[in-house]
Parts: sequence; structure tokens; C-alpha cells
Amino acid sequence: MENLSELLKQRRSMRKFTDEELTQEQVVALLKAALMAPTSKGQHSWEFMVVDDKELLQQLSLCKAHGSQFIAEAPLAIVVAADPMVSEAWIEDASVASVLLQLQAEDMGLGSCWAQIRGRETPAGTSSEQYVRDLLNMPLNWQVVSIIAVGHKGMERKPFNEDNLLWEKVHVNKL
Repeated sequence: MENLSELLKQRRSMRKFTDEELTQEQVVALLKAALMAPTSKGQHSWEFMVVDDKELLQQLSLCKAHGSQFIAEAPLAIVVAADPMVSEAWIEDASVASVLLQLQAEDMGLGSCWAQIRGRETPAGTSSEQYVRDLLNMPLNWQVVSIIAVGHKGMERKPFNEDNLLWEKVHVNKL
């Protein structure tokens, strides 16, 4: 991308991916972006679990009742978690890292989609966070915020239309 404004317009959630695998260099670039994410007080509360095993991706896609099925089709998923014992801003830390992963993916011409995990439930009504922690043998103190699915784009999406910006949501100084 030539500039951030163009990158932001182009980045759209991608729920369809091709079968093409990511290269090791692409995965490293994604992880570098996540590891450069700013954190509260520089405490680095986030943790990242990289999943490229097809069977695990299929099982991860079942972590929510709705809105996670696309994970099964992605060649890569990065589970973004954080440790609340490290920082009180763990949700924010993990959220910023999740967004930077998505922006890096778009900058590389890849597609991505965020699956919200924190506060969600499996089809059976159990915690999505616990499901993911159990599946990936993650420590109990890691709280899962999101899963970012990444892959080569399996469809075209139009850039964001600036005519649809919700300027009524912007307030200056006071209401």
C-alpha cells in the first residue's frame, strides 16, 4: 500500500480464502507486526498462538455458535490472548495487536477476519475462551480475546466507501 489511508479503505473482513499456504516469511512478518503492538506501560501482556494444522483449524472453527466457521478454510489462524495478571489493560493490549495483525495482512495483499472470542459461547453454551484454551493446551491465566484468520483472498471486496462514514458519531468538545 502507498499510505495508511489507502490501506484502511482496502482492508475488509475476508471470510473466504484460497488453498494457497502462507510462506514462512509471511507468517514471520505477521508475527513481527503483532509483537510491535504497543502495550500499556510496555508490559506486553499479549500472547500469540499460531495454528496452521488443518485439523486444529477445523476444531477452532467450532469455538462459537456463530461467526467462526471461516477459520476452518483459512491456512493460518493466530489466537490472540493476554494475561490479566501482567496488565490491567490486557483487553486493550490484545485488541491493538489483533488490529495490527489485520493491517499487516492487508499490506501484504492477504485477507483476514477477526473472530471475537472473549465473552462468547460455543454452540453447547460453554465459554468460547475455555474451549480454545483446552483445545490448544493454553494456560488458564491466558484470556483469549480473538482469533485472526489469515490467508490469500478467496474473493474480491470493494474498498470501504467513504460516503458511508458515520460523521454523526463524531463529537467535538461537548455534546
